Amino acid sequence: ASKDPLLYEKMLASIAPNLTGLYTEKKAILLQALGGVEQNPGTPGRERGDIHILLIGDPGMGKSQLLRFAAELQPRSFFCDGTGSTAAGLTATAVKSSFADGEWTLAAGALVLADGGIAIIDELDKMNKEDRQSLHIAMEQQEIGIAKAGLTAKFKTRCAVLSAANLSLIHISEPTRLLSISY
Repeated sequence: ASKDPLLYEKMLASIAPNLTGLYTEKKAILLQALGGVEQNPGTPGRERGDIHILLIGDPGMGKSQLLRFAAELQPRSFFCDGTGSTAAGLTATAVKSSFADGEWTLAAGALVLADGGIAIIDELDKMNKEDRQSLHIAMEQQEIGIAKAGLTAKFKTRCAVLSAANLSLIHISEPTRLLSISY
């Protein structure tokens, strides 16, 4: 099977087969699923190998269907909707535990739960600007620190991010660091 000269075309055809067209987007999702290669792993000057993708288009173009398919495709993925997501829900937060007699505990967010896989965020344009900005450090450094309620911790966020936003609702000048396929 690995020697099949049409293997790449067959894998590409298997990405969201119910959607016609969108070949560039499907190709990007396939390449993201296969992953990039980390350069100089474990060193301070390392380059991450995760590919981040933001799909922007008009409503009804199939972006959400592609994201849902990618969530099923990836063995370690976490899907969330930007409509109800906050910075704490994407990274981590301190919460009072009902199990620990009201003591504060840390709760992992979507990017931490997707460590080693892919975090999928639909409707990114519906999130608050401040909540969207919390993604930058997590995506670039692949780690987030939290210091709340007397607790401090660092969480790994070594995951690719696949997100979608509606073109008609997003301000192009505002999230320029998220507007391209990058790795």
